[in-house]
Amino acid sequence: MRSPTNDPMTSTERRAGAALASIFALRMLGLFLILPVFAIYAKDLPGGDDMALVGWALGAYGLTQALLQIAYGIASDRFGRKPVIVFGLLLFVVGSFVAALAGDIYGVIAGRVLQGAGAISAAVTALAADLTREQHLTKVMAMIGSSIGLVFALSMVGAPLLYAAIGMPGIFALTGALAILAIYVVLEVVPAAPAIPRRPSWPSFVEVLSNRQLLRMNFGVFTLHLVQTAMWVLLPSILVQRGGLAVAEHWQVYLPAVLVSFVIMVPAIIAAEKHGRMKLVFNAAIALLLVVQIGFGFFGDSVYALGFWLTLFFVAFNVLEATQPSLISRLAPAHAKGAALGVYNTTQSLGLFLGGVLGGGLAKHSGALTVWIACAVLALCWLVLGLSMTMPPVRARAAA
Repeated sequence: MRSPTNDPMTSTERRAGAALASIFALRMLGLFLILPVFAIYAKDLPGGDDMALVGWALGAYGLTQALLQIAYGIASDRFGRKPVIVFGLLLFVVGSFVAALAGDIYGVIAGRVLQGAGAISAAVTALAADLTREQHLTKVMAMIGSSIGLVFALSMVGAPLLYAAIGMPGIFALTGALAILAIYVVLEVVPAAPAIPRRPSWPSFVEVLSNRQLLRMNFGVFTLHLVQTAMWVLLPSILVQRGGLAVAEHWQVYLPAVLVSFVIMVPAIIAAEKHGRMKLVFNAAIALLLVVQIGFGFFGDSVYALGFWLTLFFVAFNVLEATQPSLISRLAPAHAKGAALGVYNTTQSLGLFLGGVLGGGLAKHSGALTVWIACAVLALCWLVLGLSMTMPPVRARAAA
């Protein structure tokens, strides 16, 4: 019998990882495409000259995600992963076309709220955990996290070009089309999930909420995505004002930053897994996130400085984005993975929502520096919690 460390991924695991990563990528590409252009575009949209409303438009989908992630996760435990994922993607499609037809900032916000109602992240990550042995789960989650980073890079390059060619309504319509493609992948490409014994949903939910290790992870993903969204309320305008870059040139900063971050991130995760140093790498990434917020706030006066801090941000973000879902799924009881990932994705969505709303509100009333300081304080709190975290052991299960 092969040891877990020498047991390669099965073809089913590789297929599941690639297919689920593509679902995340197709959905997130549409969401990311608005980030580098929306704050600039909104100035010409009725109501879009209000930074607080711009923040709402960027973060609104996180509100309904936060309200529905737990319900989707529990529903996926009871009714199956795939039906829940398809239902959520259909709602996402509807929201995308509502935003495409919107004539003012309020219509965009309404569309984003409907997009968020397709809260499938918990069900998708639970399905990944169902289809993957635990010794390979971090690899699959890294595939998902890396795919998100790659489509982020593509969106940074493609958004200005798409905006020039088809406008913001066209970008939203493209988002809906990509979600339709994701539905096809769910139905035709993703392997069938194995049968897993289910327990009553609410006891699982209570069990998840009483787990201190899971609560630490939930605070972490909340902080990470609040910081991310708050940044993108500010960065497009900062690159124009401080960096002297037109919107169409922003990809020249974004793309190198993302690509360099992957060169650092991938070896770091592999080494951490191989040598049992995941806690060290994980907390180092949190500390780096903290340093980046200070850097943006006090040392981001040129395009080169902004590019440097963006590179470090993507290193931290990609490490944390790739490792956290795996840790959650390993910490959660087998019968409650959907509930655990539902809570996890709820706090993630709350971070996305509050990052947009608070980022826009603080920037409007107190200035950009206040946003960076608030993000740094949250990162510091996360680091304190991370230092006392216990990493879960990897429990091998036989290949199918």
